[in-house]
Amino acid sequence: MVRRRKPLFAFTGAVGPLGIGVATLWLSIIVLLPLAALTTHAFADGVSGFVDAVTAPAALATLRITVVVSVIVALINAVMGTLIAWVLVRDEFPGKKVVNALIDLPFALPTIVASIVLLSLYGPMSPIGLHLNATQPGLIIALAFVTLPFVVRAVQPVLLETDREVEEAAASLGADNFTIFRSVVLPTLGPAILSGAGLAFARAIGEYGSIVLIGGNIPYKTQMASQYIQQQIEIDRPVNAAAVSVALLVIAFVALFVLRVVANRGRRREENDA
Repeated sequence: MVRRRKPLFAFTGAVGPLGIGVATLWLSIIVLLPLAALTTHAFADGVSGFVDAVTAPAALATLRITVVVSVIVALINAVMGTLIAWVLVRDEFPGKKVVNALIDLPFALPTIVASIVLLSLYGPMSPIGLHLNATQPGLIIALAFVTLPFVVRAVQPVLLETDREVEEAAASLGADNFTIFRSVVLPTLGPAILSGAGLAFARAIGEYGSIVLIGGNIPYKTQMASQYIQQQIEIDRPVNAAAVSVALLVIAFVALFVLRVVANRGRRREENDA
């Protein structure tokens, strides 16, 4: 009997201590250390200084506007992004590949270019007579543009893997299209929609380039948190800027954490039902 020699290196699928160490080091350098430095700077004047900076009337106003507008944008993209993903997966039409490629354009296009384009279309010299510059609807349109791909690209793969036999069985039993979508398709797409909407919300609250021109930066009206932070830096109040930045980080983290918990619960419930 010929005894086969055991290979010195075998692929097991595990990364190993070296890989874990490299990943942890890179994550620390790129993410953890900058966040720690920002947090330390935000509390440079102590806890009371941080609270005063975040609860200042102008800071509270810009945080409220940022959260409200971002929630609206996330809800709009949750609906329209799901619809676009559905059309791209389930329908065939001329130019489908072009449309599919255009979805990723906001990722590749510099956001300041989007602001210029939107200002040309909806600004004072609007060719269609629609003036949305320096208004919250203008902010919503700008943020919806840059965050649309998140929901589309989150829902699209799930739709591709969905078993259509269940939908056909429901249709054969007399269920209409709305009932099939609500009872069969939506529970499957729910986690992906929530994930995409959460990413869209997190991107929207920190967006700057796409709103810098069309938003108008009017305090208590259209000033987003990113613009407020820049303003505080320009007037030599870096601690206030860092404090509002930390507040944005906390809001984004809480939103993503809650959506992840809800999505995981929905996924486990779906697996238990199956």
